[in-house]
Amino acid sequence: MKQSIELTLKPWSLSDFDKVMHTGAVLTIGADATEKVVACHTYLQNRIARSDEAIYGINTGFGALRNQSIPGHHLQALQVNLMRSHACGAGAEVPPEIVKAMLVLKVRSLSYGHSGVQLSTLERLLQLFNMDACPVVYVQGSLGASGDLAPLAHLCLPLIGEGQVDWKGRRWSGKEFLDELNWKPLQLHPKEGLALLNGTQFMLAYGLMALREAKHLAQAADLLAALSLDGFDGRLDPFHRLLHEIRPHQGQVFTAQSILELLESSEIASKPKQDVQDPYSFRCVPQVHGASRDAIAYVEGILEVEMNSTTDNPNIFPEADLILSGGNFHGQPLAMALDHLALALSELGSISERRVFQLLSGQRGLPPFLAAEPGLHSGLMIAQYTAAGIVSKNKLLCVPATADSIPSSNGQEDHVSMGSIAAVKVWEVVDNLYTLLSIEMLAASQALWFRSPLKTSARLQAVLDSYRTMVPPVEQDRFLHADIANGRQFLKDLNGI
Repeated sequence: MKQSIELTLKPWSLSDFDKVMHTGAVLTIGADATEKVVACHTYLQNRIARSDEAIYGINTGFGALRNQSIPGHHLQALQVNLMRSHACGAGAEVPPEIVKAMLVLKVRSLSYGHSGVQLSTLERLLQLFNMDACPVVYVQGSLGASGDLAPLAHLCLPLIGEGQVDWKGRRWSGKEFLDELNWKPLQLHPKEGLALLNGTQFMLAYGLMALREAKHLAQAADLLAALSLDGFDGRLDPFHRLLHEIRPHQGQVFTAQSILELLESSEIASKPKQDVQDPYSFRCVPQVHGASRDAIAYVEGILEVEMNSTTDNPNIFPEADLILSGGNFHGQPLAMALDHLALALSELGSISERRVFQLLSGQRGLPPFLAAEPGLHSGLMIAQYTAAGIVSKNKLLCVPATADSIPSSNGQEDHVSMGSIAAVKVWEVVDNLYTLLSIEMLAASQALWFRSPLKTSARLQAVLDSYRTMVPPVEQDRFLHADIANGRQFLKDLNGI
């Protein structure tokens, strides 16, 4: 029987989100969240019944149409029309794991009882998650400002029997999907369509999934740096504790200690060195990797706040008898953080490519391009070209999306965050970094092969031995695409780095 996890109002950490996403648990709504949702929905219905006041998005149009009053008998149609009209997504499809995260995060945001939705709406969203049914959502369409409108419209259309759903190995129309399950389309109450479409769940889902990978990649980057340092016959002096006590940035101190621990008992590291100093890509690993670690920690703090927040509009406060229209849907905090995360990860790839370049340069007793017979064989020459090309692409992906803003909705939404662009970009940087570190793994392992019979540390040797079951030494030229692909998967699966 699957484990059950209640979604309560208790704040989540990144590990809580990981548990929800990666344990296969069945999700339910906790009693505290249920109480808040029901109370807020009841308050809103009573407020509408006793007053003719104009309340944005509830009995008015949206955006530039905010002053258009909608009569009571059209309020349900207003919400349905909103869902349909905003489903303007384009481009590639959002990966299923991101879509599932969007479902959970949408429920999370609405469960605080400031959105006015029915409990049944949240329960239906969780049903989709629990049965592994993924609405078809598209990457393009959000400006990261009035929430992720287009992506969230596609996410939620199946609730009313529209859109598309991937389930049980095939693609269903929203109507086919509901008919197959003998479900009726949800009857949206006032504010519900707007509550479903407003929010930052597209940006946040990408960000949280990228952050999870980023923390793993930061560890992998340290491991690769240690392997490459021994492959290059580098010095341990730059990692000495005293150096980092006088410039104690947290990430820098952690990285230096990590490298020393990884290389503990290494025969190569302990032997006398001829070169008195190493290139920056080895010597400055604590400073460069450490700065990326600090950036990752900053981003984690921003994303944790966001996943414990209500991000639709307007927001309802039953206890204060207030409905307030504000801007909690605006993605600026996420946009800036995700631009920063892309830069932090790109730098891990940039310095990795430089280490590969040094390993292939024919220095310190290593043959040019780490070829067993240079000239007859080209070794890893072109693997470095591949890495250089990916590093260049990452530089383009680090152009900050946040620096742009294009007014929309006839000028009513006159500053947008473009956080959705930042989110999609950082996901691509994550994927690129796995390839870059795989190429470094290929080069570092080949360099250490030439150092035999001297060995690296026991800890790193165990990693090498495992890697060698997938990627043998390059004794003569061969098709390296498969080695790079296998290395990517090896790094993704590597636990307890």
